[in-house]
Amino acid sequence: MLNLLNIGVQDFSMAALGAFIASMAIFFLLIGIAIYVYFALTLSTIAKKLGYEYHWLAWIPVANLFLYPILAKKHWALGFLFLIPIANVVLYFVWKWQIYELRNYPGWLSLVLILSIVPLLNVLAFIAELVIVGLVAWKDR
Repeated sequence: MLNLLNIGVQDFSMAALGAFIASMAIFFLLIGIAIYVYFALTLSTIAKKLGYEYHWLAWIPVANLFLYPILAKKHWALGFLFLIPIANVVLYFVWKWQIYELRNYPGWLSLVLILSIVPLLNVLAFIAELVIVGLVAWKDR
């Protein structure tokens, strides 16, 4: 009888653990979607303000990578360079620098995200990135 009681408690605790893991997965999925929507909205707004006709490309997952060279006044095909591991990081910062300068912001603001490689600064760097991208998108200078 005692053995049957132990099995019931173990099954309940495993079910509770499974429910907890599933709820955390849903929570992080919703956070990821919210972050994606925020960055797509800012990129779309920047594209509109820079006079790009196809600003809706910011909402399409792979096509939005091609929007960076376009907004930096480069050829769209350079977006394929995002497939090259080191080049994608360097070009992301270079093109973002140029986009920020076109919006009359200092280009070095694009380098804030580099601080994310420092262990304790990564969360602060991401929050700063959210604020800076929002300012560049919605505050005209």
